[in-house]
Amino acid sequence: MQLGGGTVSLSAFVDAVRGASTLNVSPELRARLNTARDIVDAASSGDAPVYGLNTGLGANLGHRINPQDIAAFQYQLIAGRAVATGEPLPELTGRALLLARLISASTGHSGISLRLFDHLVAVFASGLSPVVPRYGSIGAGDLTQNATWALALLGQGQMWRDGKTEDAGAVLAALGIDIPELLPKDGMALINHGGLTTALAADALHSARRALRMARCSALLSCVGYGANGEIFDPEINELRDSPGQTEVASWFARHLAFGEIAPRRVQDALSFRVLAPVLGAAQDTLDRAIMIWEAEANGASDSPVVLGNQAMRSTPNFHAPALALALEGLALALSMMANGAVQRVQRMMNPDLTGLPRYLSPVGGASAGMVPLQKTAAALSGEIRRHALPVTFDPAPVSETVEDMAPMTPAAALKLSAQADVFQQLCGIEALVAAQAMDLQTVEVLPSLVMQLHTALRAKIPMLQEDRALGPDIEKAAQVLSAVAEDT
Repeated sequence: MQLGGGTVSLSAFVDAVRGASTLNVSPELRARLNTARDIVDAASSGDAPVYGLNTGLGANLGHRINPQDIAAFQYQLIAGRAVATGEPLPELTGRALLLARLISASTGHSGISLRLFDHLVAVFASGLSPVVPRYGSIGAGDLTQNATWALALLGQGQMWRDGKTEDAGAVLAALGIDIPELLPKDGMALINHGGLTTALAADALHSARRALRMARCSALLSCVGYGANGEIFDPEINELRDSPGQTEVASWFARHLAFGEIAPRRVQDALSFRVLAPVLGAAQDTLDRAIMIWEAEANGASDSPVVLGNQAMRSTPNFHAPALALALEGLALALSMMANGAVQRVQRMMNPDLTGLPRYLSPVGGASAGMVPLQKTAAALSGEIRRHALPVTFDPAPVSETVEDMAPMTPAAALKLSAQADVFQQLCGIEALVAAQAMDLQTVEVLPSLVMQLHTALRAKIPMLQEDRALGPDIEKAAQVLSAVAEDT
């Protein structure tokens, strides 16, 4: 990845975090960072107040820092705000935060010193990941968690290495990574930005994107297993209203249901089948918009203060990310709506009065539970998905003597979307299990290509249910199969 070389997409960001690319720093970028440093140096020795450079933060805004104390103040800034708590976030979080900080700093507006920038690049290249506790940021800049992360970069704290946490100073020394002395503005460049928000939102959106792809595939299998009337996906019908995403999703289903011998059981199905195109389409549109907002956030400058050309340093509101917070919340609501439809389809496929198939899709009948216990797990997962759809981006507590009286709570919105997407993927696994069983109990000789591919992949890992058996382990297997096949669709 070329830092400062253009817009970084969500996919490129995720790939880089997972080690699929290296970071390149061009001479032009180094020159841009040095030019910005000249302005920082002039401001640090000047008389004009610059927030966080020669003034205190928050309610301490009126306190001026003596020029000779500015360098030492960088460490005070970080240590005094390292109040994050809770279990560590996943290992890749600190690494994603590193990349987010580097991409944003590459705009040339952070004022970061070149030696600190190079240090961040070296830590990223080493594969290390600073430990980040789970709680602390309210999204108005991620200071508290960024500060704990920054301390690890300075050798004070913990680093992830190969799945284990180690003393940061020891592991940096072992790898020969020297810790630079902080220069004026470096403390703020490390903590006062939205890098954690960017990192957490990237993971959430990546998981949600996978979940939506899986949802299409599991719903497609349900359409075949249930014998749903595919005419509802006719493009001519769905083009009558320009609802976001509806036409594209309808065309996708129409294309992947074609060329099969699937006879519909009735003229009109329940809404959980009939409204797949508008519901999935709305969710896809919500995801696409959220990714667009994320890319604007990731490739922008969320620092305050910033360096603006040849001007003096200026305070900004750019650490505040309400658009991203609202987009994440909207996507959580969309997943909850989709989950309700999945549960309804699961239940309908087990009803012999609706399908003409054996009760609970049990080939042996009698006292056999068949697949009906899966309805309980599906309902439990749906409840968990609804819980994560409840908003967290309203009514934050004012802090810092009410100077910071608004906050978007974006990190919390991202964390709950990640958790929700993981649960949703398990629900997709259940729907696929049930749909595949329903298909096995039919006599359809010709299946559409993707349907056949999905069914074959599922049966390669999970045998058809005959006698009652423990189906719990099969849920995760089915979700993994769906994820793998959906990735290529």
